[in-house]
Amino acid sequence: MTIDAAKFTDLDMPQRVLLGPGPSMVDPRVLRAMAAPMVGHLDPNFVKLMDQIQELLRYLFQTENDLTLPISGTGTAAMETCVANSVEPGDRVLVCINGYFGLRLAEMAKRYGADVATISRPWGEVFNAEDVRAALEKRAAQVVMIVHGETSSGAMQPLAEIAQVVHEYDGLLLVDTVASLGGVPFSVDDLGIDICYTGSQKCLSSPPGIGPVTFGPRAVEKLNNRATPVANWYLDLTLLRDYWGAPRKYHHTTPISANYALYESLRLVAEEGLETRWARHRRMAEMLWDGLEAIDMTMHVPLENRLASLTTVRIPDGLDELAIRKRLLVDYNIEIAGGLGELGGKVWRVGLMGYSARAENVLLLLAALEKLLG
Repeated sequence: MTIDAAKFTDLDMPQRVLLGPGPSMVDPRVLRAMAAPMVGHLDPNFVKLMDQIQELLRYLFQTENDLTLPISGTGTAAMETCVANSVEPGDRVLVCINGYFGLRLAEMAKRYGADVATISRPWGEVFNAEDVRAALEKRAAQVVMIVHGETSSGAMQPLAEIAQVVHEYDGLLLVDTVASLGGVPFSVDDLGIDICYTGSQKCLSSPPGIGPVTFGPRAVEKLNNRATPVANWYLDLTLLRDYWGAPRKYHHTTPISANYALYESLRLVAEEGLETRWARHRRMAEMLWDGLEAIDMTMHVPLENRLASLTTVRIPDGLDELAIRKRLLVDYNIEIAGGLGELGGKVWRVGLMGYSARAENVLLLLAALEKLLG
């Protein structure tokens, strides 16, 4: 077999204005960090970096949890890590579904042998504590799973009262913050969350491929007392914690450059400060919402439950939404996304996450939409 190497040209990717649900635009400092020299995954310099990454992740999650580390995989790998390590065959699990990623949690839990019950809300609405209490009154659950920032709908789920209810029934609360962590106010410890995960490519503005997770004391106790091994070897935290902490046992060759990127993105979070970063995301979101309303567009989620980092805007009747998105990409170099699942064809999803959450991006999108929509 032969191949014509000349037909494979140099990479020439465009510099897009990424305003979809992820990935977000990557800060130039993060890109430069990825060019740092390669070292071994047990090199003493990298081991030191691992400790610093974990300390920065605890700041990001706002937690003192010792078992806090980045999974070598996307946000979905982080999701599966949390499900695989918290669920054993026969465990009763309650999944709160108000969007696409709640559905994914339920499917994963079933595949790990859980006895899964679900409660549902229309996509764009949120649950209250009484919804969860009523479900747990009917059937207690060892683990309750819920999405904080639902990427498919743009809804932000209140959690404090729900966490209290879950703990009243002696359950663990597992929370998805892939689209929200680093962009909106959130604290694992203050809210009483037992298991939490996120992704690198949204509000952290790092390339996709790293999925941070954190397990609190109650979740670690359940992990330590499992009757069966974690079914997913690669994502088994009983093995991974011995790599990310003493005794530093070899587990897998972690993606060195991706962790360089994660480290630099977390440094940027620490330098800006979480409160300042949350406020920036809110300002940019409000600028977007006001601008969209000025051109007679309607947000899908009510203001009180609206996610600042991801906005769903309803598409006017009769509009060819795909054609508009193509024009945005071709004529203005702007990427936004269409609806997902039951919101397909009904909304656009606009992400203002991390490095993408800047005034010049909001103004560019609004000007382009105003022109394209007439």
